[in-house]
Amino acid sequence: MRKTLLMAIALGAAALPATAMAQAVTTVPLISGTRLDISATGEVTRVPDLAIISAGVQTLQPTATGAIEENATRMERVRAALKRAGIDDKDIQTSSISLNPEYRYVENQPPRLTGYRATNTVNVKFRDLKRTGAILDALVAEGANQINGPNLTIDKPEAAYDEARVRAIAAGRARAELYARALGKRVVRLLSVSEGGGYQMPPPMPVAYARDVAAQAVAKTEIDPGTQQLQATLAMSFELQ
Repeated sequence: MRKTLLMAIALGAAALPATAMAQAVTTVPLISGTRLDISATGEVTRVPDLAIISAGVQTLQPTATGAIEENATRMERVRAALKRAGIDDKDIQTSSISLNPEYRYVENQPPRLTGYRATNTVNVKFRDLKRTGAILDALVAEGANQINGPNLTIDKPEAAYDEARVRAIAAGRARAELYARALGKRVVRLLSVSEGGGYQMPPPMPVAYARDVAAQAVAKTEIDPGTQQLQATLAMSFELQ
């Protein structure tokens, strides 16, 4: 019976996929000293080079057809303004389209249908931040009455994250040396390192953008990119002796 049981266990283990068996095996470095586990963060600063805004048109008409037709006409003008500004098709993406009935509510009376509200919104990426303010003004002039943003970010952040990773490693080693000296020991080797994921400090919350004709005639909208911090956090283990 025992022999049969051992054979069954062996056959079951042989039937397991190699990947499953590999996942079940964890290699733990053997150490003769003290294990030190620390977390280190590296941070870099960059000037945002990409602005993302939400721009759209909202129309209200007595009929659904009227609201949709007016909305489509005004939205075409908005898209044309974006094209004239040099925005590529790949940087314009429809985010929402909606049509909703509007009602008037009077106490002790049933709701009365007053019209239909149509909304069409696109997300737009601007790669020339110096022109963002002028483009926003142009969109308003062409009929956009729903604008939110901009969200400022880094277009291709990987190189910045790599620099942050290098700084995190240096910070981790320096901290390990500090602990070792405080304990009267020395750092023998790095046992392991793992990354917790990059992190980009969020920009200020976007605000709704609106301008009337009088204000537009007085001043132009300006966008200040400022700076943003990108971080990489590493978990590191060292052996001290």
